[in-house]
Amino acid sequence: MPLRALAVGITLLLATAGATQAQDFSFDASEFEKKPFEFNGYIELKQQHLRLNQDSALYKLGFYNQPRDSLDQTTLTLKPEGKLRSGTLTLNARAHLEGDWSTQQFDREFRFDELYGSYKPDPGFTLDAGKIALKWGKGYAWTTVGFVERLKDPNDPDQARQGFTMLTADYIRNFDGDLRTVAFTPVLLPVSSDVNHDFGSSGHLNAAAKLYLLYKDTDIDFMILSNGSRSRRIGMDFSRNLGSNLEIHGEWARIYDTQRPVVDATGKVTVLQQSAVSSFLLGTRYLTESDATWIFEYYRNGPGYNENELQSFYRYVDSAYAQFTGSGNSTLLQRAASLGRSGVTRPNPGRDYLYLRVSQKEPFDILYFTPAITLITNANDRSYSVAPEVLYTGFKNVELRARAFLLGGDKYSEFGERVNSSRLELQARLYF
Repeated sequence: MPLRALAVGITLLLATAGATQAQDFSFDASEFEKKPFEFNGYIELKQQHLRLNQDSALYKLGFYNQPRDSLDQTTLTLKPEGKLRSGTLTLNARAHLEGDWSTQQFDREFRFDELYGSYKPDPGFTLDAGKIALKWGKGYAWTTVGFVERLKDPNDPDQARQGFTMLTADYIRNFDGDLRTVAFTPVLLPVSSDVNHDFGSSGHLNAAAKLYLLYKDTDIDFMILSNGSRSRRIGMDFSRNLGSNLEIHGEWARIYDTQRPVVDATGKVTVLQQSAVSSFLLGTRYLTESDATWIFEYYRNGPGYNENELQSFYRYVDSAYAQFTGSGNSTLLQRAASLGRSGVTRPNPGRDYLYLRVSQKEPFDILYFTPAITLITNANDRSYSVAPEVLYTGFKNVELRARAFLLGGDKYSEFGERVNSSRLELQARLYF
């Protein structure tokens, strides 16, 4: 989309949002009925300042030929979404338009995160076809059973993600007794060079399914993904409220025929293969009488790298960087970057993680104000990320947030080798 058209669209949306705020409130029961057309979304402006960790392995991979001690980034994002209904048919769309200015370059992106049609002849059956973002699993920061979805970002687990093109259905039945609800969700997900190419190897029609049970106030899911673009995997999850203010949840997944490349300090690559590994997650959410929310999770990443394997890769990067500074030859660094993209430099490549988030709604009776703090730690090497934040929602349809990410850890630890040592983020979001 041309930038001029984007600017005009943003201007019109801002004007519409402003006009909406100026209207008086009135109650109309028809507003709660499903309308033939719905349109909403938000515009977000985000400013980030990163203090780079010049001694880290990931800094050396990314900035060896353009050294700097900091990086500034401005991002303007427009996320409109809408529904168009006609009888039993619905067209759903959610778009993502982004312009990204940094001290290095300018990037722009336009895509549909979701674009699919729904056919719902009765309340117990729905057929969907198109680009859909499914949400499987009960985990907050991570999921082990998201077999047909993109990875969560534990720093922004509530952020809407991009879907995959698929054919899926929901078949739901309700009963009297201990087993109150049963729902079955089959999925067909094709992969080729043009469709879902980032899901896995092409040339497969992948089949997946989820069976949902509501049994004695406990939510239970069973999932399966057939062997194809990704290896076969099975899983389950549960969630239960132990009271009005305490919830527990868990997930387990069994992943078959896994392999991961391991690099030693000399650059020798060994592909480790395992017939099957297990991942699991246990967590809880607790709401105190003072309106403080505590979320805690333990995540076991079965296919992940252990502490020694991560350290070996970081040592290899140091060796490759030393050769580059001595000879100017970046061949080994480029090879290390390529090897890293296959696993080590992806988000949360380790084995064991702990997550803790505490948020307090309107402390000291400060209206519309919510402070929070989030801790993510690699339980094996004890490196960590601490993120204090404040959120203000005192303006209608506007959300203001400020966050700081502080990373720490020993040499050759995961967070100690991240590209940045800290990050300051300011965000303003306008809903329409």
